[in-house]
Amino acid sequence: LITYQRFFVRYRNLCGMSGTLAEVAKELRAVYGLRMTRVPTNRPGRRRSAPTRILPDLETKWRTIAEVTRALASPDAPEHARPVLIGTRTVAASLQVSKALKAAGLEHALLNAEQDEKEADIVAQAGRAGRITVATNMAGRGTDIRLAPDVAEHGGLAVVLTERHEAGRIDRQLAGRCARQGDPGSLHPILSMQDPLLEPLRQTPLGRTLLRLAAGRQGLSLLLFRRMQRRAERTHD
Repeated sequence: LITYQRFFVRYRNLCGMSGTLAEVAKELRAVYGLRMTRVPTNRPGRRRSAPTRILPDLETKWRTIAEVTRALASPDAPEHARPVLIGTRTVAASLQVSKALKAAGLEHALLNAEQDEKEADIVAQAGRAGRITVATNMAGRGTDIRLAPDVAEHGGLAVVLTERHEAGRIDRQLAGRCARQGDPGSLHPILSMQDPLLEPLRQTPLGRTLLRLAAGRQGLSLLLFRRMQRRAERTHD
């Protein structure tokens, strides 16, 4: 048996490219002896990021995601409709989002581990005006969602981030599904204080105190999410 790390360093010449390497620059240097160099984008970036919304509980979060999706996809005003991609961390979360969308009367496509055979067709349709796609981070990873004609005029693809992941790279990979190659696009982070990333805080008296203090305070809540994500990244280093 041999690990990928030990296998790759056997190559005489080793290089690579990714849009999400900044967070692991130290690891690349330590494991492969490689430095990271930033390459400017081919076209200026046009992605807009909405302020992060942090809701008190999961039920409120799912309902809010459905409301935001309705506003973005504009089913009542097709002339302003945008495609929406809702990213989830797990299959279970994707099913919860799907349930909330159904309750709101919003048609959507579900892309998770249970639809492998349909993935190409779902992705091909995901850039159409008013199209709503729910995907786990692995199912839609690395895909290029092409915008249908006239979609760019109304803001391009909207990506809804429903959780912060244990690695910031995965968040940026999801954000990277929109605003590609100079197209417009937007990112809409919608979190909750019951998200799994904050679970370690619920296991200690100090953590529970911090969660109580953060309730209703967006700034402090966001700080907790950032701290816990960095903690998770250090754990997996």
